[in-house]
Amino acid sequence: MAIPARGDKTYNYFKAVIRGQHVEAFPDGPKLSGSGVQQKRVEVWKAWTRALRRVEADTLRSMTGDSITFTGKWRLPPELENDATLNFTYLSKGQRPSTGYPLYIYLHGSGPKDVEYNTGIKFARSFDDAPSVYFVPQIPNEGGYYRWWQRAKVWAWQKLLRLTMASGYINPDKIYFTGISEGAYGTQRLTAYFADYLAGGGAMAGGEPLRNAPAVNCANTAFLLYTGAADQGFDRNKLTQYTLEAFDSLARAHDSLYIHSIRLLRGQGHGIDYSVATPWLKTHTRNPYPKYVAWEDFAMDGCRREGFYNIYVGPHSDDESTRTLYEEQIHGDTIDMRVSTVEYTTTEKDKLWGLDLKFARKCTPATTGSFTLFLSPDLMDLNRPVTVTVNGKTAYSGKVVENMGSMVRSLAAYGDPRRIYSAEVNISF
Repeated sequence: MAIPARGDKTYNYFKAVIRGQHVEAFPDGPKLSGSGVQQKRVEVWKAWTRALRRVEADTLRSMTGDSITFTGKWRLPPELENDATLNFTYLSKGQRPSTGYPLYIYLHGSGPKDVEYNTGIKFARSFDDAPSVYFVPQIPNEGGYYRWWQRAKVWAWQKLLRLTMASGYINPDKIYFTGISEGAYGTQRLTAYFADYLAGGGAMAGGEPLRNAPAVNCANTAFLLYTGAADQGFDRNKLTQYTLEAFDSLARAHDSLYIHSIRLLRGQGHGIDYSVATPWLKTHTRNPYPKYVAWEDFAMDGCRREGFYNIYVGPHSDDESTRTLYEEQIHGDTIDMRVSTVEYTTTEKDKLWGLDLKFARKCTPATTGSFTLFLSPDLMDLNRPVTVTVNGKTAYSGKVVENMGSMVRSLAAYGDPRRIYSAEVNISF
C-alpha cells in the first residue's frame, strides 16, 4: 500500500523513499522558471538532507579537519545476508578544501580479514593523496566466493554514497573506489556499476572479465588498473590486457571521454606498488552533466541500477542474462538515443579455473521499450523545444516544463546534489 504524505509533503516523501517504502508518484506542481527553479532546488535539497538525518540513525561523523578517526559498524539487512556486520574506519588527512574533501573507498584483499583490514588502514594513512577522507571497510564475512560487489555490500555502498553526498564536507564530484587484489576485482565491478557517481576507480593487482564490468560505462569516469605482467593467478595478467584493449578501443572511438591508465608491470607478480593509484585518481573530477552517456544496464548479484546519469528506467528485472545498452548524445536541443539489447558469447575460457575470459559482444537495436530522461539547464536550454530520437526515429518533440516534481523524483532516485533535475521527458518506443 502506498504511504500518503502528511504535513511536509516533500520531507515525508523522502523519508518513505529512504526507508524503502512504496510511495505514490510525487506530483509535478506548478511550472517554474528563473529564480524559482533555484529556490525550489535549495528547498528540495534541505528536505532530503533532513529526511536522511532522520532515517539514517547511524550516520557518519563530520570531518572538520586533519587527523580525525571514527570507527563504526553497519548491520547489513538480514534478507540480503544473514549475520553480516560491516565494520569500518573513517579518517581524514589534511585540512578540508573549500570545495570539500575527496573521498576514497578502499577495498582490501582476500587474506585474513583482520590483517587485511589493519593493512588497509595503514595504506589509507600513507598514500599521497591528502587532503582526503577514507572509508576503509572490513569485509563482513569470509569463505568461498565471498565478494565486495555482492548484494548486501551494494546496499552499504548505496548508503555510503547517500550519506557522504549529503554530508556537506565531502566533494560530491571527487569520490573514488580503490582496492588491491580481491579489492581490485570489487573496484573494477563497482566502478562500472556506479560510474555516474564517481570521479574514478583505481584497481591494483586485479583483472575482471569484461562481461562483469563493462568498460563502456566508464565514459566520463577515469579508470586505473595496474597488474604484474607475471601475475597469472586467475588470469589476472591476461584479463588486464583485455581490459586495456577495450579501453583503448573506446578511447579511439570517443575522443577524451574514456580516460584510463592500464598497465602490465614488466617482471612483477601479484605484489606491486599499491601507492600509485590514488595520486593519479586525485587529479580527476567527475563531470555530472556529460553530453555523452553510455550505460550497459547489467545485473550484479541480482542488483540493478534504476538509473544512470540522467537516464531513468525504474525498478526492473534482476535477470542477469538480459542487458540493455543506452547511449545518449546531446546536440544542442536534440537528444539522440540508441537503445540496444546486448548479448555475450564466450570466445575464450580458462582451462584451469573454468573462467570465461574473452567474449564476442553483440548489440542489436531494441524495437520496444520505455525510459525517462531527466533534464536541467546544465544539460541543455530548456527554453527551447526539445527533440528526442530513439534509434533514428523521433520519439518526442516539444517544450518541457520545469517543475518541483521532477526535482523531487530525481533526487529520490539518485540522492545526488548535482542531479536535482527540474524537468523530464517520458519516452516509449
